[in-house]
Amino acid sequence: MTTTSAPTPATPSRTRRVIAITLVVIAALVVAFFVFASLYADWLWFDQLGFQSVLTTQWIARVVMFVVGFLGMAVPVWLSIQLAYRLRPVYARLSSQLDRYQEVVEPLRRLAMWGIPVFFGFFAGFAASAQWETTWLWFNGVATDTTDPQFHLDTGFYMFALPFWSSLVGFLSAVLLVCLLVTALVSYLYGSVRVGQRELRISKSARIQLAVIAGLYLLVQAASLWLDRYKTLIEPGDRITGPGYTGVNAIIPGQTILAFAAAIVAILFFVTAIIGRWRYPLVATALLVVSAIVLGVGYPWVVTTFQVQPNRLSLEQEYYQRNVDMTKTAYGIDGLDKQDFEAVTDVEAGQLRADAGTTAQIRVMDPAIVSPTVRQLEQYRSYYQFADPLDVDRYDIDGVSQDTVVSVRELNLEQLGVANDWQNSAVVYTHGYGIVAAKGNDRTVDGNPVFLERGIPATGFLSDEENFQPRVYFGEYSPTYSIVGAPKDSDPIELDYPSGEDDSSNETKTTFDGNGGPSLGNVFNRLIYALKFQAEQILFSDYVNEDSQILYDRDPRERVQKVAPYLTLDNDPYPSVVDGRIVWIVDGYTLSANYPYSSTVSLTSAISDSSNPAPRFALDDINYIRNSVKATVDAYDGKVTLYAWDDEDPVLKSWQKVYPSTVKPISEMSGELMSHVRYPTDLFKVQRTILGVYHVDDARSFYQSDNRWKTPNDPQADTQLQPPYYLTMQMPGQDAPTYSMFTSFIPSGEGRNVLMGYLAVDSNAGSEAGKKSSDYGKLRMLEISADTTVPGPGQVQNNFDAQPEVSSFVNLLKQGDSDVLKGNLLTLPVGGGLLYVQPVFVQSSGATSFPSLQKVLVSFGNEVAFEDTLNEALDVLFGGDSGADAGDTDVPTDPNAPTPEPTPEPTPAPTPTEPTDAYQQALQDAQQAMLDRQAALEKGDWAAYGEADDRLTAAVQKLIELGEQ
Repeated sequence: MTTTSAPTPATPSRTRRVIAITLVVIAALVVAFFVFASLYADWLWFDQLGFQSVLTTQWIARVVMFVVGFLGMAVPVWLSIQLAYRLRPVYARLSSQLDRYQEVVEPLRRLAMWGIPVFFGFFAGFAASAQWETTWLWFNGVATDTTDPQFHLDTGFYMFALPFWSSLVGFLSAVLLVCLLVTALVSYLYGSVRVGQRELRISKSARIQLAVIAGLYLLVQAASLWLDRYKTLIEPGDRITGPGYTGVNAIIPGQTILAFAAAIVAILFFVTAIIGRWRYPLVATALLVVSAIVLGVGYPWVVTTFQVQPNRLSLEQEYYQRNVDMTKTAYGIDGLDKQDFEAVTDVEAGQLRADAGTTAQIRVMDPAIVSPTVRQLEQYRSYYQFADPLDVDRYDIDGVSQDTVVSVRELNLEQLGVANDWQNSAVVYTHGYGIVAAKGNDRTVDGNPVFLERGIPATGFLSDEENFQPRVYFGEYSPTYSIVGAPKDSDPIELDYPSGEDDSSNETKTTFDGNGGPSLGNVFNRLIYALKFQAEQILFSDYVNEDSQILYDRDPRERVQKVAPYLTLDNDPYPSVVDGRIVWIVDGYTLSANYPYSSTVSLTSAISDSSNPAPRFALDDINYIRNSVKATVDAYDGKVTLYAWDDEDPVLKSWQKVYPSTVKPISEMSGELMSHVRYPTDLFKVQRTILGVYHVDDARSFYQSDNRWKTPNDPQADTQLQPPYYLTMQMPGQDAPTYSMFTSFIPSGEGRNVLMGYLAVDSNAGSEAGKKSSDYGKLRMLEISADTTVPGPGQVQNNFDAQPEVSSFVNLLKQGDSDVLKGNLLTLPVGGGLLYVQPVFVQSSGATSFPSLQKVLVSFGNEVAFEDTLNEALDVLFGGDSGADAGDTDVPTDPNAPTPEPTPEPTPAPTPTEPTDAYQQALQDAQQAMLDRQAALEKGDWAAYGEADDRLTAAVQKLIELGEQ
């Protein structure tokens, strides 16, 4: 008897399957752990700051919206497929082609019936998740108590509700289109829809399903057309944002008619589902398309061509006025105080006597130029750095407000070179030290800043305060992360500050004792952050202990943005010392692009200038802006505090309902903090852009466009706009000087560079705790009379450069390989006219050179002066005595220098002659003085530097005298 052995079991195949499944599970677990690690690290960061509710709100909202979007798409698509399949005809005669299709599809039918809805559901879920802010803002939107002039709806409808309804209509349209497509496909594959012999046959079940879906789709389109009526109020038109005569009398009525027509066609599709006749809805659909062309394109064209264009002003005037009024409200310029300004151009002695308070604070230290000077004088070690440009602030010193240029001393670990290893960058070099503050209106005899706060250890009027904290763990240039903190009985390892001379190795150590970052006190947290920063040293280093914290996301703007993601932040955070702590002050804006009848502006183009050439924004085109939040970031422990600066802003009110208890009322702001907040730069730039067109009040002036203005280009960077500037000044009509921001206007277009307007905004919030000054934010516009020609910044700069005295000074310095740097050109309304002031800095060509203030240019009308100090220049300009003193009055000058005379009018250059012996000697003296000054600069011998600089000044004066002779 023969027996046959049983086949060998297929164990290798089963093993491979088990291995493959195991690898997939392991990969999934690894990915899941990395995702978890990222989320958990975020949770630790927000929890340490006390803003965990912000993170949980975002997580919950995204998950909810994903689920809603997933189910909102997947369930209808699944039902459509199931119904189309289950209601298929059982004995339908199919073509051979369809038979082959079914043979291919049938094995995958179950997978497709579930896979297709899941596939579309995931896409819809992610799309809905991205719209969570729109949904939450609609749900929490508040009334604004302002209505639009067309439909008389609250403007909150346009800002909060309309974006949501538009998104919902778009989502429903996508769902119904996908349902329609999958229904038609399944019905065709299984015989419910047959095409052949020039005939289309549709089963009753397929007819009902297709007709109902088509009817629902048209109902959604009817809703979309109805919403389009409201969208016309926020869409840019030919001349204005919002509907004009054609929009109100042709487009909006046409959209109303089409909305009702689409609803009627939808009803016809529902009727077809019952009676089975396709002719009526199909004919109605065709008529709807034709009507859309006629009412949406043809009729508006007729109205525009034959009614509006021949009578534009009379027909459009009402709508232009709507645009003017709503734009001013949206940008906060409706309270503009305008006054005519009859600018004088003649000069006389004592002319500035009434403006003594203003001239005392004119800034001669340009924050965009003196950063290298501050760095050279105050850096102390190569691993420190200062901001470039410096920031500006003001402090009350002995009862007098003093404008200052300021910067904190931060780390620059790139300068460590080969010493920049993990231990040094993460554990030792953890923080900067101190703040530097210098007078904005004064200079030393060498042309350097007059420091009010400086040094390591810190010395000055700020560090003299009790409990002053100079350490800067959180700043604009802080390391990516630092690990700080240790038990109290352990030896400090953080470098606090160097001590001794530059070549000394003496160091003072410290240990961070604040609450600035998540704890690394357990192994799990160390693992999380080792993965986050791809640094295994965090897990294994002995410097990480049970009291360690990790500080990261340390840039002030980044910290505020994370805890208040609904804000757009100003590009210029600035440091101040408040109650003994260095804090960063950050301005936050709420924006909208949906304010009715308000013109749109590009944030990028409005804010770009020579000080900030390329900002970027998530929402660029806006038509509404408010400075709703003032935020502070403590430079020592990174604490973020948000204050509701504009608690009447409806956008902020809505976000406060989304993120409750994250923003504190203004009443909790201290008086010292109030004294340092200011009107934000970016908001002012946006407002000046709008005011270039909307400084007019009536529709006729707006229509004629014969008085449009623009911001002048920076004379030192003629392809970029001139930035505004902060000064303590007294505008015409004010009782006393106050801290304000200023800018000027010239005519729009090319050619003329004359002043047309001068804009100021009160930037002093006062010093009373929790209460803004009544004048804070007041916009004041001087409209310069056309009867008087006042040169603009570009024209004044050309006039400066053409002065023989200036040319001689510049040419002489160039012979010595020195650079002449012209500072900010300031425009000041004093003496009944407009005064221009420009500091002139000189920088030698040495490797350790830095700019020093040597001269000041001033201009009033057609008169120009060029002297060593601003005070001298003003006296020379105004007949020997300006009547007021500038901040650099007490700067020592060379007693042997000749008495300055008023700068003469430009005259044709004389015929060149051979230089005399005296001229040649003066030239040699000047060249030798420059060489001596450069040598002293490189040695750091400031006494010798000052002596050489005095000799250079005297030689230049001698050359000018000989040249005039």
